[in-house]
Amino acid sequence: MDSTLKEQFLAKPDNLTALLNVAEVADLDILVDYLTDKGAGRISLDDETCARFVRAKEQGEYSGLDRGLISYEIRRFGGNTLSNLYRDARNAISFGSVLDRLLPDARGTVGYDEIVKDVAAHLKVPHNKDSDVLVLEDGILRKILRDSFEKMSDEERRALLEELNVADLSLLKPATTAALLAAGKYAGFATYKLAAIVANAVAKALLGRGLSFGATGMLMRSIKIMLGPIGWALTGLWAAADMASPAYRVTVPCVIQVAYMRQKALAQAYTATCGGCGAANELSARFCGDCGQPLAQG
Repeated sequence: MDSTLKEQFLAKPDNLTALLNVAEVADLDILVDYLTDKGAGRISLDDETCARFVRAKEQGEYSGLDRGLISYEIRRFGGNTLSNLYRDARNAISFGSVLDRLLPDARGTVGYDEIVKDVAAHLKVPHNKDSDVLVLEDGILRKILRDSFEKMSDEERRALLEELNVADLSLLKPATTAALLAAGKYAGFATYKLAAIVANAVAKALLGRGLSFGATGMLMRSIKIMLGPIGWALTGLWAAADMASPAYRVTVPCVIQVAYMRQKALAQAYTATCGGCGAANELSARFCGDCGQPLAQG
């Protein structure tokens, strides 16, 4: 990934289209399933757009226009129904007409940063109007982890802590451990790994299938933790999160998926993956810190 993309992901994290433009097909497939309700369509999604998304998924190829349209629809779902109706009506008014001069302007969609803040508020993640998108995405992931951790069995908690390299917390009470994980006080694991675990669990709960790691397999020495009961336990918050609103059925899982995609893109930019064990290493490292195998340079 070149320096321009790094700058967009870090300095301009609200630029959703930039991220989707370099996203892997399998990750876009997940977003398309959320937007189209696994191809069944949604009342608020245009039939032609739905068909276009389904066709792109079936063909395994997304054009630049498709990727931009996915970004547009995610941001469109982020506006509430009344706001979207107003935007549609306002944007349909002829330029220079009497109504055009009287009514305030309206953007076609809300900004991605607004969507993330709305999802954070919905899930009761502490934030303010100036909170950074990256910080909010991380907060959302940790909130899901915390809420779900408290619903796990003792065995599931131990397995998860071991996977996250924070097994020393196993002696603490579940609520205390969950709070420390959520606060990042014992963040002995990559944010990418946290994002992958949460995004995979949500996809399994809502779509009946998890993420695909076959294309790169990067940074994941094992994914057994996401394929077993731990993954299902992580979705425990779904009952608590009010999903009655059709918009939240789209925006909440989409924000989680985008957070995962962003962390994967950043990890690809700043780490070297061992071809032998899949562990993440610093770009400057010559040998894998886990298995000792020489790392490809360049």
